[in-house]
This record gives sequence, structure tokens and C-alpha cells, in this order.
Amino acid sequence: MSLPPALAALLAPPDPTRLPLPPAALPAAGVRLLRGVPYLVPDGRRPLELDLWLPAEPAGPLPVVVFVHGGAWRTGLRDDLGPAFRSWRPGPFARLAQAGFAVACADYRLSGEAVHPTQVDDLTAALSWLHARSGELGLDTARTVVWGESAGGHLAALLALTMPDRDPEVPPVTGCVTWYAPTDLVALTEDPADPRTFEAMLVGGAPADLPERARDAGPVHHVTSAAPPFLVLHGTQDSVVPSDQAVRLAAALRGAGVSVDLHLVPGADHLWHGLTPSGAEDCFTRSLDFVRARTADSASG
Repeated sequence: MSLPPALAALLAPPDPTRLPLPPAALPAAGVRLLRGVPYLVPDGRRPLELDLWLPAEPAGPLPVVVFVHGGAWRTGLRDDLGPAFRSWRPGPFARLAQAGFAVACADYRLSGEAVHPTQVDDLTAALSWLHARSGELGLDTARTVVWGESAGGHLAALLALTMPDRDPEVPPVTGCVTWYAPTDLVALTEDPADPRTFEAMLVGGAPADLPERARDAGPVHHVTSAAPPFLVLHGTQDSVVPSDQAVRLAAALRGAGVSVDLHLVPGADHLWHGLTPSGAEDCFTRSLDFVRARTADSASG
């Protein structure tokens, strides 16, 4: 089947920077939510969307938090900070909006759809979309922190460390928060010859067969002196991603002269399992304090 040129142009994927924004919902006091905004419409693939949480009455251009969900790169929901926070009312993203931040929770292609580095390419496109529409949305993208948990923390770290080389038109991020994130996939993989691990599915095959791609997928291998400050939180009893992964990233950052706050949370397993509610809230508060510090006007100068 072939199409006349005029129809072919109409059927081409639309430019998401020009699509109309959805009507805002009001999910909590003082909060507006633009849910399901397309930020990338690749040809032959599903559109990728983000949710944008905003203060209802912003005082000026808003600092930005870009949240990246976990799920072993295989599953997950873009607006899920983890089981410790699902019962919060208002939820964690509404609380960040109430604190004066714009929060973008972005989809990315999972490992069943595409392999590394597609996931970071998708998140780069999300940052590019936010920057392109920053005037319309009242965003200050020169004050942006990326924050991710588990596999999302891995992707957030990769994004923070490689963004200047990916899209020089977008300001580099001013900080990165990782929660219990893989940081060195080569060291994490128990059997590098096994093609069935989550790490293998991310890189498209057994790490032993794809050593360069597996290395490239590790944030520790992208650390330079130009990296932004990091807050690295990890449970000492993590049975899924050992806390040594956090120690490796912190050591690489310190070795490059980059500011990093490593906080190993006593007794916590993956997803903050085993923490009391107050312990989980402390992790959130530490992260919020870091975001505030890294998006203050002086931090962007």
C-alpha cells in the first residue's frame, strides 16, 4: 500500500513539542497534574508519555525533578516511587509539587521492547521536551535534578553523567538522586554468561558476550569531573542489588572530585523493605533536602 504525499505527511508521527497539552487534573490541594503527555512519538513504536505535577499557583519559573521508575528495566509504572510510598496521601509527587517543584514522571522503553542505550535515549528526549516547552509550562530547566529508584536510579545516573554529550541544547542537570541502584552491571552480574538475567536482557545478551555494551551500561564507567553532585541512598541489607554498588559509584565520583553524599541505610532491604514508615520518610526527606539545595538559584549559577 502506498499513500499520496499529502496523506503520508498527515500520517507521519506528530511533533510532541507542538501537540496540545491535556486538561489539568487537581489531585491534591495546591497541585495541578497533566497526565499522559506524549513526549516522544517514534515511528513504528508506542508513544512515550510523562505525567507532569505542578504547583497550582507557581511563584515563578519552577525547578524541575525528573523521576525515573524502577522495575528491573523490565516492568514498572512511571508514577510509582515504590511500595513504601503507595499509601501516602497526598502522594510523594504531589508533596514535591506542593514544595514548589515541577515533577516529570516519564515512561521509557523496557528491555522487552529495546535494549541499552535506548532507555537513556528516551529519557534524554524527555528532558529535551521539557526544555522545548519550558516557557509555556513555566519551567526553569537550568535547575533540574534527576531522581530514580532501583533500575530507574541506574538510568537516572546514566542520564546525569552523559546528558551533556547527548543534547548540548539542554542545560546539564544540577544533581542526581539514586535509591538502591545498580551502578556497575559487570560487577553486579553473578554469571556473566547467563543471557536470562535482568542485566542481560537490558544489554541484549549475556554480558560475557557483549562486554563493551555491558560496560557502557554502567554509570561508574561514565564518571568525570564534570558530573553533577549526587545523593546515593542504599540499604545495607539489600538482597537484590548489593550496597557495594552504591559504594562503587560514590568512590568513582569522589575519585573524580565530584561531591557525593553516600548514605547506607542500616537494616534496609531493596525497595526500603524492612524500614519503618518513619525510616522510609527519612529517605524521602533527605532526597527532598538535596533537591532543594541543588535547585536553589545559587546552585544553577
